[in-house]
Amino acid sequence: MKKNDSNIKKATKYLSNNECIAIPTETVYGLAANAYSNKAVTRIYKLKKRPRNNPLIVHYYSLKDLKKDCEIDITFKRLFKSFCPGPISFVLKLKKKSKISKIITNNSNSIAVRFPSHPLTRKLLKKINFPLAAPSANISTSISPVSKQDVVDEFGNRLKFILDGGSSKIGLESTIINLIGKPHILRLGGINSKLIYKIINSSEIKYKKKIKIKVPGTSKLHYSPGIPLRLNAKKNFLNEAFILINKRRDFNKNYFYLSKTNNLKEAAKNLYSVLRTIKKNGYKKIAIEKIPNISIGEAINDRILRASKK
Repeated sequence: MKKNDSNIKKATKYLSNNECIAIPTETVYGLAANAYSNKAVTRIYKLKKRPRNNPLIVHYYSLKDLKKDCEIDITFKRLFKSFCPGPISFVLKLKKKSKISKIITNNSNSIAVRFPSHPLTRKLLKKINFPLAAPSANISTSISPVSKQDVVDEFGNRLKFILDGGSSKIGLESTIINLIGKPHILRLGGINSKLIYKIINSSEIKYKKKIKIKVPGTSKLHYSPGIPLRLNAKKNFLNEAFILINKRRDFNKNYFYLSKTNNLKEAAKNLYSVLRTIKKNGYKKIAIEKIPNISIGEAINDRILRASKK
């Protein structure tokens, strides 16, 4: 407990000085900075090598904090009550008097926000007096980090501090839902869309693959290990890493399991770690067997499809 308190104090100091740090969340690790500071937010973009027209998700501790910056309605309140804190992000209208950096939103009047559930990050958010802009702590378009070591692999000594919160529980980024106008899902993620349909009438909400609004994690190429990825494979070719979700009777050193029991939650948690391991082991190509397109399997398939783009 004392170590965590000390690390929270260090994190607070860096953030208050407009520095970037890495923070743990239940989804993936984030690259965090003061969302009210142009200087701090600019550092995020530079570290990630992220295009400036790609907005950032802002993390809040409480509804009271959010109300300082955003307009909310009954639909948001229903979803907030059901899923927050947790792996869901909301696109909302910014208030005119909001202090949120215009760099975060690319000068638009909307913003993606969420309330992470990781206890260390919640403790940090409660201690500081500003929300945190926090995209995934990786170089733009590459694999998101799910551990402290992943962040070190991405940035080395270019990052001054990493708040170590262990491995991410979910391992995939948050679901994003647009609540401006007719609600619709912009990115599949840590919450099954069917659970959201139960809160909002299913006839009123859809997942839109083609979207006009620019939100994090929806670019054509994303979550990429930097090597070719072949989908829905039944077998692997010579010297090709093979990602599996069901255990096979035959042993092959090129087999890498997301799960040995077809457990989709386990597969989601392990996806990015397995991709990193394959890359570190020097493979030049990856094949992945068909993933059931149900529950969080939909989000897994979204990620591997984007990772396979050229």
